[in-house]
Order: sequence, then structure tokens, then C-alpha cells
Amino acid sequence: MAEGRVVGIDLGTTNSLVAYMQGDAPMVIPGVDGSNLVPSVVALDPIPVDGGRPTVTVGNSARKVLIETPERVIYSVKRLMGRGLEEVRKELHFFPFRLAEDVEEGEVPRVQLGELRFTPPEISAYVLRQLKRNAERFFGAPVTQAVITVPAYFNDAQRQATKDAGRMAGLEVLRLVNEPTAAALAYGLDRAKAGTIAVYDLGGGTFDISILKLRDGIFEVQSTNGDTHLGGDDIDNLLLSIALDEIHAEHGVDLRRHPGAVQALRKAAIDAKIKLSADESAQFDIELPNGDRYQREIPRGVFEQLIEPILERTAGPCKQALADAGITAEQIDEVVLVGGSTRIPAVRQLVDELFHLGARGKKPHTDLNPDEVVALGAAVQADILAGASKTTEQMLLLDVTPLSLGIEALGGVVARIIPRNSTIPASATEHFTTGVDGQTNVAIHVVQGERELAADCRSLARFDLKGIPPMSAGLPRIEVKFLIDADGILQVSAREQRSGKAAQIEVKPTYGLTDDQVESMILDSFDHAEEDFAARLLIEARNEAETILAAVERAPLNPAWQQLRGEEQAAIAAARDRLAQVKQGSDLNAIREATAALDQSTRRFAELMMEAAVTTAIRGKTMDAAGEELGDELTAPHPMAPAEFK
Repeated sequence: MAEGRVVGIDLGTTNSLVAYMQGDAPMVIPGVDGSNLVPSVVALDPIPVDGGRPTVTVGNSARKVLIETPERVIYSVKRLMGRGLEEVRKELHFFPFRLAEDVEEGEVPRVQLGELRFTPPEISAYVLRQLKRNAERFFGAPVTQAVITVPAYFNDAQRQATKDAGRMAGLEVLRLVNEPTAAALAYGLDRAKAGTIAVYDLGGGTFDISILKLRDGIFEVQSTNGDTHLGGDDIDNLLLSIALDEIHAEHGVDLRRHPGAVQALRKAAIDAKIKLSADESAQFDIELPNGDRYQREIPRGVFEQLIEPILERTAGPCKQALADAGITAEQIDEVVLVGGSTRIPAVRQLVDELFHLGARGKKPHTDLNPDEVVALGAAVQADILAGASKTTEQMLLLDVTPLSLGIEALGGVVARIIPRNSTIPASATEHFTTGVDGQTNVAIHVVQGERELAADCRSLARFDLKGIPPMSAGLPRIEVKFLIDADGILQVSAREQRSGKAAQIEVKPTYGLTDDQVESMILDSFDHAEEDFAARLLIEARNEAETILAAVERAPLNPAWQQLRGEEQAAIAAARDRLAQVKQGSDLNAIREATAALDQSTRRFAELMMEAAVTTAIRGKTMDAAGEELGDELTAPHPMAPAEFK
């Protein structure tokens, strides 16, 4: 592959993905373990005895650590991005995270992870680095530019925090794209026609609803709404809370004092939620620290009653988005479902009712994997920006700002300059004057929100316009200009037109990172690049070893195992024991050599398995039918192959 590729990244609350355009279609790039989804989970290994730098792991390997040492793992950090200290404290209610104690109000909150402290953007940067490595491994070339998606309702601070995370990961963030808009781009490749589309996005941590117009290759967002604290995590937390209370009442065990057990219970709650999307009931079966077992069956009907208040919270933003767009539910031509939580049947029923689909003989679109569709759309946007293909060169994306922007005027009221749902990039200018005779300085307070008083809106920035010649109140003519770039990042300038005195500011959110902090973190990653790279290679080698060892453990259950000679079985067992012995060590070459030796010793066994599979597939079938049945098996990786060959 050529250098200079621009990738699309879905930086999700629960899972993250990276995608690119392959010809005319977007494709998700798998990780080293073959999975398209990279769990947004980061774990910190214990500090080595020699005092070196502890290893950070990301994804599935980090998730395995969660049950054993939850105090060294962080997940769902997207909920903390760009938030202030008090906001973060509220978010931590259901998470086993601990805030660093010496952080003051107004500073970037830091989470204590093991012996170290990290800001939310730093944690997100680790996830982005993993996605970047996956893409570079796939292309065999550096990847330095990306389009990253964010919830449509992310405010300026949250967007800036996302850009900070990208910079720390070594990525130039070319554009931040609203997640619902990205989903529309992904579907637009397949259905390039005019119409009005509602994108209902219920993910792990956020809910977004966007109304878009599709016309002649142009996607225009008519309105957007949502809730930055609503998603599948809330369903997980509800089930977890109910189970914790029942365990305490029935077994006398306060599981909240056992973090590892709480994480095991959380995993059981997530598994039950997923199972209930397909089955009529699911089971809880957990061993408690006192030796008792907590067992409970949850019928789908009971589950739907429990989560109904959570799902109903999506109805209000949907109705408001329709009102803002000036249309009725009947005028929606298509509804696109995004986010893993939209697999829940009750969610689909609610969407059907909200947009009157069944009555019109329509169904919501679920053609693309709801977990992947945002990343696929990000890849399309990346391709548009790169001008890399004819497929996207005629496409245009018009996004909107989710909240109104303005300044505090006399008396503390808000003077709106850019109304919410304005198409971006956008600029607007308003004129103001002074309220006091002889006033030479004007304090400009930039706010974001829909309330009438500045005190009820979010404060984004403050700066002073100084040196105005003394004049009577009402005579100075002060021009205030707002400019929002394509990422939704705001620049504000002020100029007194009579004197020419001017001042401007690029709004740095209250809870964003300063340039010095970001630069320090980037330099720190460069300083430790060599040892970080060595640590990553060791982790990947261990992961490969675990993959092949797990496959070998299952080998005796396969009928082909009995066809091996005694000495062949003994050779496999010896190679297995050798790999099991060295994989926990720190000798990378020893692990690789032992992995290769075990792989070599199992090759005849793999050939026997393939022969058996072919024989079974073609028995009593035509060659065409057998070929179709075997298609997936014949193109799948050797189940005993190290992960790097998948």
C-alpha cells in the first residue's frame, strides 16, 4: 500500500474501530487478533522491579485484566472527555476509577491508574495509538492522518479533548465528524438518492439523533439532538445495580467491596443484555466471594420493562430534532440505526413507533453492521478529504453546530451570534457598544448553550478588548465575529471600528489541555518510543502464544487427533509445554521460536482436519454446493496459526 493514507476512526465509548476505502467501498481494518472491534479499555501493568516504565495494554488483552485487577484498568473514558471536575465525579459513580486527589477545580481531571495518573485524553490517545498501529501493520506503511468521529452533541470542550488525544497519538486530525453524519455517509454509497434520513445512534455511552437531507450527492444536516449521558452503559449499570442489591439482600454480601467480583458481575450483565437481543431469556450465574451462587433468570419481557425508562429518554431528543428541522415523522423517508444497543428489539420497536414506520410499510435500515457503520462513514469522509477516489470526489458534507454560541451582554443575558443547527463551517458578526462613559476595556465572555442567562450556559472563554479611546456610552462600535471551522472549533475576534483596536482568541475550552501539556505528552511518548515499541512486541508475542496454546488445548477433542502417531502427539505436547513455559518471560525471541516450533509440530494435524472437513462437506452434494459451504472455511486462517499470520 502507498504511504500517506488517511484513515477513518470511530473512537467509541465501548469499542473503537479504524477503516479505509478499498476501491469503491469502505472496509474496517482488523487488529492483530483478527477482530474488527478494539475494546476502548486501557490497562496498566505493575511497575517493574527494576523501576522501569510500566507497560500499557489496550483492547481485548486489557479487558482480560479487568476482573483480576480492576484498579489498573480504565474503560468508557469517552464519558469523561472534556468534562470538569464535578462532572467527572458524577460520572465515576458506577466505575471503579479513582480521581487524583490534588487536582483543583478548573484543571484537567486526572484518573489514578495504578501508581500513575492520566487525563482522559491521554487514555484515549492509547486507544488511538492501537488503532494507528493496526492500520500501519495492515498497510505496511506509516499512517499519520485521520478523520475521527464524535457524538453530534459533543460540546467544544469535548471536541477539543478528542483532537488533543489524536495529537498525542501521533495523528493529524484532519476533521472531526459527527457520528450520525458518518453513518449517513456510509449508507449514502449504497443508496445515492434524494430523501430525508433520520440517524438514530444509541451506542455505549451516548445517544444522537440527526435529521439529514440527501440530495445530489450532498449530505446536509438539518438538525441534531441527543444526550451525552445515555447509552448501553446505562442499561448495563441498571442490571448491575439490581443484581448488587439482590445479592446484598439475599446473600448478605456487599459485592461493592469486591471490585473484581463487581466486574465479573458487570460482564454477566452485558452478556445477558446481548443474549436477550436474540433469545427470550438469559441467565445470571455468578459465584460469590462467600461461596454462594447468585442465579437468576431474566425473561425478555421483564428486561424490556426494566429498560423502558432508559429507552424513553431517546424519544424527547427525536421529537425535538424533528421540530428543529421543521418536519413531521411522516416526512422521514428512511431511518438508519447505529450503535450496538440498536440490536435490542425494544429499541427497534420504539423507533418504529417514533417515526411511524410500520404504518407506512417501512423498516429501519440495518444493512450495515451497527457497530461498524460509523467507522465506515469516517473512512468515506477521509477519502473525500484525501481526494483519493472518483467514488467520493463529488460528495459534499454539510454539518451543523449542536448548540448556540454567543457572548454575555449587559445584565448577564446571552446575545446569540451563531444559533444551534447552523451549517458549519460558519461565521457570523454582531455589533455591540459600551454601557459606561469613558470605558476603555471590554470583557468578552464567550458562552455556549440555549439558556437565556450566561450563568446558565457553558462558559467557553474570556478575553479583553483593551485600549479603546474614552467615549460616551453608546458611541464605540464593537464588531464581534465568530468563526467555526469544519471541526466545530471556534475562533472569536473583537474590533472597535472607530479606533481599529482589535483582539481575538481561539477558544480553548475550560477543561481542554494547554499546548504545553499536549506538547509535553507528545515529547514523552517520543522519549519512550523505543521501550514502548519493545514492550508492544513482547505483548503481541504473548498474545500469539496464548492463541495457539488455546487451540492446542482443544485439539484432542477433534477426531483427527486420533489419526496422529504417538510420537507426533508427544512432539506437539512437548512443544506446547515449552511455549507455556517461556511465554510469561521477557525473552521475545524465545517466545517467537517456541511459537513457531509449536506451529510446525501441528501442521500435519491441521492437514488431517482440513481433509476431514472437505470429505464431510462434499458427501452427498454437488461440487458447486460443496464449494459454497467450504468457501468460508477454506479462506479462514489456520486455527493454530500465530496471530501475526491471520
